[in-house]
Amino acid sequence: MTQQQQADAIVVGAGLAGLVATYELTRAGRKVIVVDQENRNNLGGQAFWSLGGLFLVDTPEQRRLGIHDSAELALQDWMGSAGFDRDDEDYWPRQWARAYVDFAATEKRQYLHDLGLRAPLVGWAERGGGFADGHGNSVPRFHLTWGTGPEVVRIFAEPVLDAERRGLVEFRFRHRVDGIVVEDDMAVGVRGALLEPTDLERGKASGREVVGDFEIRAGAVVLTTGGIGHNHDLIRENWPVERLGPAPKTMIAGVPAHVDGRMLGIAEDAGASLVNRDRMWHYTEGIINWDPIWPNHAIRIIPGPSSIWLDANCDRLAPPNFPGFDTNSTMKAILATGHDYSWFILTQSIIEKEFMLSGSEQNPDLTRKDLKFAAKSRLAKGAPGPVAAFVEHGEDFVVADNLAELVHGMNKITRGPQLDLQKVERIISARDADVDNKFSKDAQLMAITNARQYLGDKVARVAKPHKILDPEHGPLIAVRLNILTRKTLGGLETNLDSAVMRPDGSVFEGLYAAGEVAGFGGGGVHGYNALEGTFLGGCIFSGRVAGRAIARK
Repeated sequence: MTQQQQADAIVVGAGLAGLVATYELTRAGRKVIVVDQENRNNLGGQAFWSLGGLFLVDTPEQRRLGIHDSAELALQDWMGSAGFDRDDEDYWPRQWARAYVDFAATEKRQYLHDLGLRAPLVGWAERGGGFADGHGNSVPRFHLTWGTGPEVVRIFAEPVLDAERRGLVEFRFRHRVDGIVVEDDMAVGVRGALLEPTDLERGKASGREVVGDFEIRAGAVVLTTGGIGHNHDLIRENWPVERLGPAPKTMIAGVPAHVDGRMLGIAEDAGASLVNRDRMWHYTEGIINWDPIWPNHAIRIIPGPSSIWLDANCDRLAPPNFPGFDTNSTMKAILATGHDYSWFILTQSIIEKEFMLSGSEQNPDLTRKDLKFAAKSRLAKGAPGPVAAFVEHGEDFVVADNLAELVHGMNKITRGPQLDLQKVERIISARDADVDNKFSKDAQLMAITNARQYLGDKVARVAKPHKILDPEHGPLIAVRLNILTRKTLGGLETNLDSAVMRPDGSVFEGLYAAGEVAGFGGGGVHGYNALEGTFLGGCIFSGRVAGRAIARK
């Protein structure tokens, strides 16, 4: 270490990818300074708020549930979903995709298991677009962490905090990085502004009053600062209009206010290659939080497959646009109407079994690792407590005993055309007529039948098919669904050591990137679509790669 250097590495961002990189560096005895613009209460970043789903392949948990998975099938699904089609910008993402799927099928589970993480529940997320070689998971792979996002954060935060006590880690909170220090074409440090101290709770939007400045130097700089999820202006600027349609006028935020994408521009200005900036992953099932933590706070419904999905013009969405199947296809269909919202129509029986809310705070039983509470909550009559609270308080929900009252309530909160009662009744009645047999020409009912072949879905996730208008399953429920912003799929281009690349294809010496700021690896490991359970895993894998690569040097 030279006299000017204050550490072996600077990690910019104290989220999951930053913690993993720091963990790996300290395991090798390296000294790390972790810089973050928020306070210590926000350690773990966005990952803390997540449901804790992890993409894993061919695990004992899958095999116990009768799921036959393999690395080959997972790679086929990944490549079919990613749709890589850019010779230059997808060069490294393609290689990262192969490396990550291999990691998910081999070392990943044991790596996390050794740190104390358990993920016993296996869900079937992003079920796909209808073709075996196209988008979607062929089998359930969404391993739900016992303890959700806070547990994923904990297993890395605890050893990092222990390293802090031993003098290997120094946290510098409320340090906002405004520039990368570059000398002789090599990143040698960061500079920026000291922000006013704050003791705000996790997730709350903090002030930006500057009280000083700083410059820190080290042998390497690792950027782990996340994406652009709360920067709606930047989202609109990069929105893929030709691919998905016009950018939504109304967006609600699925991430805290500090997820602003600033570091992407700062790194690009310093000479880094920024690729695939039009690729992003936002959700169509967003609801406004009645008890918000951050500004414009939104929650995503993670639905089972049974709700009827209508667009703003009162037309039923066409296959494969069913709940939980093909996010980007559904986004395109919704925006093609000229409106930026849609509707679920369902029954009490469906909401009790099929509605799960994203967010660790919306799943207190799983987050607290309380088995007794979880069993009581999930198996009891009625919707889980957090879901019931949204039904009662949420401005996007309508409940009624009959269809006429339901449509009347929907028309009170619509942002566009009024729904026609006769048309809604015709759509639902036609669908209900096909429930009398175990077979059907209705593609959604066929998908429900297929889902219930999987034991996990049949027992805990997919309601038994029934008529929506059957009063025995009432009351009726409608949900106005908004566009919820979440993930950046493009980012800083990195090689398989997480080293940042320059636009000419050379390595930006001394600069590394991991997590969402790097498109979860390579500048876009997901391509155009994500298979879910892959964002936390991408932070873990790319952070691990970055930490180990720097430690080797």
